[in-house]
Amino acid sequence: MEMSDESQALAASELISKRITDLADWRGETLKRMRKLTQEVDPEVVEEWKWKGTPTWSHDGIICTGESYKKVVKLTFAKGASLEDPACLFNSSLDGHVRRAIDIFEGEEVDEAAFKALIQQAVAFNSGNKSKTKKKKEF
Repeated sequence: MEMSDESQALAASELISKRITDLADWRGETLKRMRKLTQEVDPEVVEEWKWKGTPTWSHDGIICTGESYKKVVKLTFAKGASLEDPACLFNSSLDGHVRRAIDIFEGEEVDEAAFKALIQQAVAFNSGNKSKTKKKKEF
């Protein structure tokens, strides 16, 4: 039996919450904070659980993923290379042509305003590309 989109989103949100709780250290707190900032910017953001365990936030496509490793929380923006980053939050995957990532180490604080600006841009980028794709398909 297939789950509805709403059921899948609920299940994903629960899995992300469980991941945050299970981490039970600075990584969980960091992931929780970044999740909250993402939801503040885009209340319609869709939470997904992809690739057998990666928290993912989407709106008309993937905005970013939130991976946790032993020494870092990595937020990978799917289309990060297309986003303006005047605060230089991106500090990983800088050589790629599409993705960019923010590696957050224990004790580091991320500039909330700059992070929110990246989320806004990513949503706008995805939404803009969706409308371009629709226009192409109409022909």
